Amino acid sequence: MTASTALALDLTPGVNAVSGRIHALLEGRARILVAVAGAPGAGKSTFAAELARRLNAQRIAAQIVPMDGFHLDNAVLDARGLRRRKGAPETFDAAGFLHLVRRLTAGGEVVAPIFDRARDLAIAGAQVVPGATRVVVVEGNYLLFDEAPWRDLVPLWDLAVRIEVPVEELRRRLVQRWLDHGLSHAAARARAGGNDIPNAERVLARALPAEITLGSAPR
Repeated sequence: MTASTALALDLTPGVNAVSGRIHALLEGRARILVAVAGAPGAGKSTFAAELARRLNAQRIAAQIVPMDGFHLDNAVLDARGLRRRKGAPETFDAAGFLHLVRRLTAGGEVVAPIFDRARDLAIAGAQVVPGATRVVVVEGNYLLFDEAPWRDLVPLWDLAVRIEVPVEELRRRLVQRWLDHGLSHAAARARAGGNDIPNAERVLARALPAEITLGSAPR
C-alpha cells in the first residue's frame, strides 16, 4: 500500500478520489475489492453507497458487501456471555467473513449474508454478488484491524479507504442511532457509552494503514 492520503471532509471530493483510483486499478482486471473501514458511526455505509452509485452510473458494475452479515446470532452471544458487547470483534464470525472475502477475490458469483438491523439478526443467503461485478465495495469496522484473524484481510484489498471521525462526533451519532431505534435518551447514552464507543476506541487504537484516509461522510 502507498502512504495514506488525507482528503477533504466533503463527500464528493472523497468519492472522486476513490473512484479515480478504482478506474486506474481496473485496467486489465476482472474484479477488484475496495475496503471502506472506520469506527461505528463514521459514515462508512453512506460513503460506500455513494461510491457504488457513482461507479454504476459510470457503467462499472459495483456492489456493496457489508461485514455486518457476519454478526453472531443473539442466542450464540447469550451462550457466550457477549450479548452486551454485540459489535465487538469477538461477536462476529471473523473466519467466515475472511472466507467470503477470499471467495470474492477469486471471482464468479458469490452468495453472502446480510444483517437486518431492525430485526437485529443476520440473514443467510440474502445477497448475491454476480460474477459480472467488477468492483466489490466491502464496508465494516474491522477491515483494517490489527488483531487476528482480521489482519489477514489486509492483503486481500486492492484499495483500502478509512473514514476518520473525532470520538465526540462518533458519540453524538451513536446516541442518535439508538434514539432512532426507539430508546430513551438515558438508554441511548448508556448503549453508546457502554458498547459502541469502546468498540470505536478499539478500532482507532488497532488501526492498520489505509491508502486513502477521508474525513467523515456527511450524515
